[in-house]
Amino acid sequence: MSIRFDVTRNIHVPQQKAYTSLLDLDAAEHWMKGFVRMERLDEGPIREGSEWKETRKMFGKEASEHFEVVELSEPDKIVLRCDGTKGTTGKGEFVFTYLIHSSGDSSDIRLKGEINELTGLSKLFGKLMAGSFKNACAKDMDALKAYLEGEEKRHSG
Repeated sequence: MSIRFDVTRNIHVPQQKAYTSLLDLDAAEHWMKGFVRMERLDEGPIREGSEWKETRKMFGKEASEHFEVVELSEPDKIVLRCDGTKGTTGKGEFVFTYLIHSSGDSSDIRLKGEINELTGLSKLFGKLMAGSFKNACAKDMDALKAYLEGEEKRHSG
C-alpha cells in the first residue's frame, strides 16, 4: 500500500535557482523548521547516489532521517528517498519528487510525496500520517519560498 500526497507552491525565483536551492544542504539552516544539522555521507557536489543524514528537532526531541538522491534531471526534477529503517522513524520508505516548472520569472515547485512499506499499526494510521506529512512538507515549502523570495529581494535591491 502506498500513500501519496501533493504540495505545490509558486516561488518568485527562476527555475534554476529553485532547483539548486532544493539541493543546497548548507542553506537548509536558514529556512528548515526545527533544523539541527545536516551530515553529508559522501563528498563533492550533490549527484545521484549522494546521501546525507538530516536532523531536526520534533516534539522536543532530535529526529534524524537518512536521505539519498535517486534522480536528478536539471533544472526540472529531483527525486529523494528517505529510508525510514535507517532513521528515527524506524520503518517505511518516503519518496519525495520535486517537479520544477518555469513560469516566467517565477517557478512552480510541485512536491509529490509517497509513503511506502508501512506495516502493522503504521499502515492503519497511514492516512493520518499522510496528512501530517503533507502539512510538514507544505510548511517546509512555505519556509523555502519565504527564504528564497527574501534572498531575491536582497540581491536585486
